[in-house]
Amino acid sequence: MHMLDTPPARFADASDQLHELVAREVGSDDFGGQDYLPGLTVLLQSMDYDPHFTEAGRRRAWADVVDVLKGRVQAVASMKAHPGFDAAPLLSPVVITGVPRTGTTALHRLMAVDPRFQGLQSWLLDSPMPRPPIDTWESYPEFRKTMAVIEARYAAAPNRRAAHHMAAEEVHECCIMLRHGFVSNLWSCCWSAPTYDAWWQCQSEAPAYAYYANCVKLIGSTSPEKRWLLKNPGHIDNLDLLLAVFPDARVIQTHRDPAKAVPSLVSLLMQMHPLLEDPARAPQRGPIMLRREVAKWARAVERCESVRQRHPEQILDIVHADFHARPMAVLENIYRFIGMDIPDDTRAGFAQRIEEKPELAYGVHRYRIEDFGMTAEEAREPFADYIRRHDLLEERA
Repeated sequence: MHMLDTPPARFADASDQLHELVAREVGSDDFGGQDYLPGLTVLLQSMDYDPHFTEAGRRRAWADVVDVLKGRVQAVASMKAHPGFDAAPLLSPVVITGVPRTGTTALHRLMAVDPRFQGLQSWLLDSPMPRPPIDTWESYPEFRKTMAVIEARYAAAPNRRAAHHMAAEEVHECCIMLRHGFVSNLWSCCWSAPTYDAWWQCQSEAPAYAYYANCVKLIGSTSPEKRWLLKNPGHIDNLDLLLAVFPDARVIQTHRDPAKAVPSLVSLLMQMHPLLEDPARAPQRGPIMLRREVAKWARAVERCESVRQRHPEQILDIVHADFHARPMAVLENIYRFIGMDIPDDTRAGFAQRIEEKPELAYGVHRYRIEDFGMTAEEAREPFADYIRRHDLLEERA
């Protein structure tokens, strides 16, 4: 068995082993400062205490930690190998955000049809480097590894593809890169991690955002003329940090009834539970996760609102139901907001993707809030002001 596949007897004692393994695999021992160490330490301690890993789950979790730290070291090495990667200004990126499962992914991938944008492809989020020409991607071992990892995940949890399709060559979420700092909401979504989660709730993600901004500049250094199109639900919880690194960003915030969006998120996350932890715990973890996610995102929209009020000209609101009913009209509104036209060929590309509905190619994601021990009214209650502000319960003609 490869050492990478062999988890330590105790994760909390494995920090030195982890660093040595990553340095050997990447060929560099520069981890880019020490801001990631407190989070990594708490995460490893939590992995001993909180989850009920299966043996296969322990291997998956260990490999995940190794891969994330490898991504950080690869990014730092690539920055050192490309001095001046951050020389070109990064002008007015377009950033899509919102509570998860409010249409951020569909809108992101639809707008990515426009060739004037550049985005963060899944494989470059895993292994940040200056984006090479697209016709060379399959020659990169990093690209092939991301492809293999994604396919292995779908083979283990086939229903996940219908809920959230990914591909190595498609644009994906900034959070994959932000977790390189080990201060990330994602670690609490992968497996049971309340000890880490309690610590994370009290931390600033400012160092992770500074690192993320540098990675964006690194990846885009081969296409400095292209405008960035980015997407991450978690930005609503850190809108101040996002605007600190991208002061002239144009932010598109999507909205949907939280009693539909948040249970959809929990349903998606729970599909990975039996691959990591004792499946018998699923009936307990699902309701715990829903209450956690409702509280987390209700807090996030209120934190976001206080920042929005200071930057009203930089935020555009899009309601999920409007986007589904009139996608082209919504795109027209977005392009006016970001100060761009829609050329005829791009308009045709949008129309084709809208007609094809690729998000439904792998089936429909079905879930019920009642399966997680909560009513719709309970889920909406913490979001009451947010729902009123954006009229999320009205029938929209």
